[in-house]
Amino acid sequence: MNDQGKRTYTKAICDKVLSQKQELIVQKDNLRSTQYSNIESKLHSWRENIIDIYAKSIESDLDMAFEQLQVWGSEAVDTLVNFNLPLEVALDEVRDYRNLIGQIIKEEASAFNLTFDQFYNLISDFDAVVDRAVHWLSLSYTRRFFTQINAAEATALELSIPVIKITNQVGIIPLIGDIDTERAQELMDKALSRGSELSLEYVVIDLSGVPIIDTMVADRIFKVVDALSLIGVETILSGIRPEIAQTMTHLGIDSSNITVTSSLHIALKKFV
Repeated sequence: MNDQGKRTYTKAICDKVLSQKQELIVQKDNLRSTQYSNIESKLHSWRENIIDIYAKSIESDLDMAFEQLQVWGSEAVDTLVNFNLPLEVALDEVRDYRNLIGQIIKEEASAFNLTFDQFYNLISDFDAVVDRAVHWLSLSYTRRFFTQINAAEATALELSIPVIKITNQVGIIPLIGDIDTERAQELMDKALSRGSELSLEYVVIDLSGVPIIDTMVADRIFKVVDALSLIGVETILSGIRPEIAQTMTHLGIDSSNITVTSSLHIALKKFV
């Protein structure tokens, strides 16, 4: 069969799939478990789009189909995120429509008396399109997932270093949890920027909620103290528990020039 013949049967198969679009969507609804029965209406236009792409890929070249799938993959992930749906929902859609449309291709190939090679080439190209759909869905979802995670981490990091102004001259930085390199840098940035913005004369860095003070943490904290002193802000360290004091002593840290208290309550007495 020549190229003209190929265009004839590929167009016929494409038209057949498009003509059965709504039937395919209904069949997909029947395949769906009740677990996601509440989202069927939200997926209707999404399903129409993937059926259109699948159908048109049968009579068009693969490069064009792949370009359409790249756009669809991003939009599909937007739908997942907007409706708080797991990636498995999208992958189920892709796989189920592979089977449903694959059956139509098989029936039409038989009706056109296609040779084994013709059918093989046709179904291979269709499988390549489906595989690319899975690829773009997974890639887009992963990118969006990490973007959200990074944004959440940045927000959490910013919120984890609050600078609380309690008087015109005094601010408190309560630290809770472990302090890693990234958080220590955030402490430096936040203490300097907010200390200057709020025109503070004193900053109390409360360590009551910091479980471990190691060499890195101690070094970072004292660099913050030194940096604050350069902009005219005096630092008080509060919440120094006995075990932390012992660790700082073993590390050879000289705190003789810094006001150190065992609790925030005692530190604030200085300003009452």
